Amino acid sequence: MIRFSVFYPAGDGVTFDHDYYRDHHVPLCVSTWGPERAEIDRGVDGPYVAAVHFLFPSADAMQAALAKDDTAAVLADVANYTTITPVTQISEITD
Repeated sequence: MIRFSVFYPAGDGVTFDHDYYRDHHVPLCVSTWGPERAEIDRGVDGPYVAAVHFLFPSADAMQAALAKDDTAAVLADVANYTTITPVTQISEITD
């Protein structure tokens, strides 16, 4: 199993609309990429204001999902909810 995570670092003057993210952006990602599961984190304490984790059955499945033409719409939508440049991480789930 592969986890594709997107983190939004906290910082002075940054904005993040959690409602838009939960209600519009993440559903757009899910409908575009078709992951097995998606989990949203709202930062309470720590270096990130939010994160999302998409689970895919394999690295090939993740790569195929992210290569879809509609990924451009996902990336363009980021400006609708935040001024933060997201940070991504790909992890292998080992348990």
